[in-house]
Amino acid sequence: MKPLIGLMLGDVTGIGPELVVKLLAMKETRERADVVVIGDARVFELGMKDAGTTIPYMKIARIADADHSAAAVPLIDLGNIDPALFTRGELNAESGRLTGETLKTMTDLALADELDGICFAPLNKAALHRGGWNYHDEHQMFAAWTGHSGYFGEVNIIPQFSTFRVTSHVALRKAVDMVKPDRIEGALTLAHNTMRAFGKQNPRIGVAALNPHGGENGLFGDEEITIIKPTLDALRAKGLDSMGPFPSDTVFIKARRGDFDAVVIMYHDQGQIATKLLGFSQGVTLTGGLKTVYATPAHGVAYDIVGQGTADVGAMHAAFGVAVDNAVARKQAAAAVAH
Repeated sequence: MKPLIGLMLGDVTGIGPELVVKLLAMKETRERADVVVIGDARVFELGMKDAGTTIPYMKIARIADADHSAAAVPLIDLGNIDPALFTRGELNAESGRLTGETLKTMTDLALADELDGICFAPLNKAALHRGGWNYHDEHQMFAAWTGHSGYFGEVNIIPQFSTFRVTSHVALRKAVDMVKPDRIEGALTLAHNTMRAFGKQNPRIGVAALNPHGGENGLFGDEEITIIKPTLDALRAKGLDSMGPFPSDTVFIKARRGDFDAVVIMYHDQGQIATKLLGFSQGVTLTGGLKTVYATPAHGVAYDIVGQGTADVGAMHAAFGVAVDNAVARKQAAAAVAH
């Protein structure tokens, strides 16, 4: 059940190459999974320079050519990104275009069953968009590439708990109007399925309210009364369990002390503030609900420390672990169905 994980070096203008090198320098990385680096060898060399660490590698033409028993890390050299052409520590549209190009190549390999999962170092959403990948975020991009239909969403994971979103990368004015029963059901279903993949057979899931103090019995808004609670009651009757809705200024206190494995949030910052405050250097973003596993650190490209060798590998290491665990769970599920 050892999975094959593709490692992507992230945006060349950021700390991604350094993080991948630091991840590969950890002995347990290749003990947990077979890995193939996919990108430009010159960017990988740049990461070694930044990290002050040498990683032996072997260029291969195809995934099938990889020798995972060898000391050298297999690398498919796309030859598409010359680091000398980019000013590091700055947003660059061409770098965003090439970052997307590399991820598309890796997605195609995953769809062809040549990779069990993709773990990518930080990218810049604005650079992706300016580079021609016209999606609100990488999750919508991945959904389009994989031909997904139905609910999917960004999952944020820290050691204390995970969060799942009813709405994500949209203006707050729009987010409120998007809090509807079908989206609540989608987020809660994704939460149950994902937490079970993490080994929680009966996950405890709390649901955040939308309004201050949970609406204070309708005084500050009635979405809890008219939409959220009736939806949760109906879903519980169908066997999709949850607790709440709880005011968002208390639900994360409950989750932090261990009452919940996961929290379903109504809008982006409602959960992101909590997860980044509690686990910035360990946070992971997973694209949940797609046929391909995608995991990445929850932090960004950190332009302010590029090239200094000081980037913390904690979140990259955690993202790799999430990619591995999800890939293994899927392989086990497939094997169970086959038998």
